[in-house]
Amino acid sequence: MPESHTSTHNITLAVTGASGSIYAAEILRALANDNRVSHIHFVVSESSLRVFAEELSLSGRNNLAEKLIGTPCPKLHQHAESDIGASIASGSYPTSAMIVLPCSMGTLASIANGLASNLIHRAADVCLKERRPLILCVRETPFNRIHLRNMQFAAEAGATIFPTIPTFYNHPQDIAEMARNFVHRVLAHIGLPQEGAYQWHPDED
Repeated sequence: MPESHTSTHNITLAVTGASGSIYAAEILRALANDNRVSHIHFVVSESSLRVFAEELSLSGRNNLAEKLIGTPCPKLHQHAESDIGASIASGSYPTSAMIVLPCSMGTLASIANGLASNLIHRAADVCLKERRPLILCVRETPFNRIHLRNMQFAAEAGATIFPTIPTFYNHPQDIAEMARNFVHRVLAHIGLPQEGAYQWHPDED
């Protein structure tokens, strides 16, 4: 577990209906175990619930976060996708960063074009207008021209496009390690480097 620091982080984690539930599970566990994180605002879309059921055999919204983490987490607050009155929907509520992992092309399109029709879209819009870090871990292949344009629009508005592309130079032994390494890179990007994260050390001459 990373050591405690004076500053604390208030993180929003959103999960949408793209494939990649293992990424969501890994990052949720990492945030829960990180003493630098004081609050986790967890939002799952309706579509993501089907993906959780198909990929991780987890059904239903109730206690989903606890099932993913493996234990109760007092600092976690789960919000309904429809709750546009939640704290994270307001710019006056301070958050450190928002991560959408995985981010579907539909969610990307809504964020890129300012269509704040649910809490995920609205919380992302708040991050953009308040100039807070917004990480969109997009998941699709191949990208069509609409996808690419929406990524450009979101990036120009201030979001970071962080595709769910695994690394192989660290010689991962299984898909869990691949997902964990990706999560470590995402968290390092928002100032939360993880203990034991792989770092590339090229051969020295």
